[in-house]
Amino acid sequence: MDSLTDARSLARALAGPHPPVLLDARWRLAGPPGIGSYRAGHLPGAQFVDLDRALAAPPGPGGRHPLPATGDFQAAMRRAGVGDGRPVVLYDDGDSTAAARGWWLLRYFGHDQVRVLDGGYRAWLAAGQPVEQQTARAQPGDFTARPGHLPLLDAAAAAQLARDGVLLDARSAERYRGEAEKVDPVAGHIPGAVSAPTTANVRADGRFLDPAELRSRFADLGVRVPGESAGGAGPAGASGAAGRVAGPGAVLAGVYCGSGVTAAHEVLAMRIAGLPAALYVGSWSDWITDPSRPVATGPQPT
Repeated sequence: MDSLTDARSLARALAGPHPPVLLDARWRLAGPPGIGSYRAGHLPGAQFVDLDRALAAPPGPGGRHPLPATGDFQAAMRRAGVGDGRPVVLYDDGDSTAAARGWWLLRYFGHDQVRVLDGGYRAWLAAGQPVEQQTARAQPGDFTARPGHLPLLDAAAAAQLARDGVLLDARSAERYRGEAEKVDPVAGHIPGAVSAPTTANVRADGRFLDPAELRSRFADLGVRVPGESAGGAGPAGASGAAGRVAGPGAVLAGVYCGSGVTAAHEVLAMRIAGLPAALYVGSWSDWITDPSRPVATGPQPT
């Protein structure tokens, strides 16, 4: 699992001659800000990265957490000490939701040595590893952001994947059904999308399921193994005139959530399972900005 590390492996790496850059991405949708958790205790040498500021552009027409501008993201990562040739490990409180957003962005912008601490801060503490409270000073990094290294969906491509391929909705089942929407002004889901809450990707302690378990989960949701044939137009059609898939590789599935955070967690889970997936960064909060886009409710995709 090249995208994950565990607490003991990370401790050994930090004690080695070429330690990774540590990024503390703790964040909660309803607050309080993650910087408070960071100040109360963090992994030695870790730099705090604010999801709302460093890992997203300001809210607007592109949703609540749009893709940050290339220059802005590069500057934020350099301030945190990220360099082109140095490994990076991200962590959050425990379930990797916020850390996965940072993992996805760094991979999308071309960094190929990025991992998430499986189980996060809680796993680090449970392993008896040390923490500190003082803010670490990072040496500025030389990371060069080069967008396009992971597939990215726009709204039209997400809609076409929902029709012709597989589009997963990573939010809770209640939000998918349109029964409980406390974040966005419109309830429901993209027609044709399949409910796939990220909570099913992890165990009770926040660690990811094994690759085989994840692979079975996504197969049950309709995601095909690379190379399998499919009927109909297939997801390759999503890169046509109706929509845009930006980035490399075949698109077997797309993922969205409320604002592109938990959806990144789903993409990471699929990566662990060996399944490529494209992220709709704007997600539901972008979809509903255009009243002409259809909305479905209830337990079924359509």
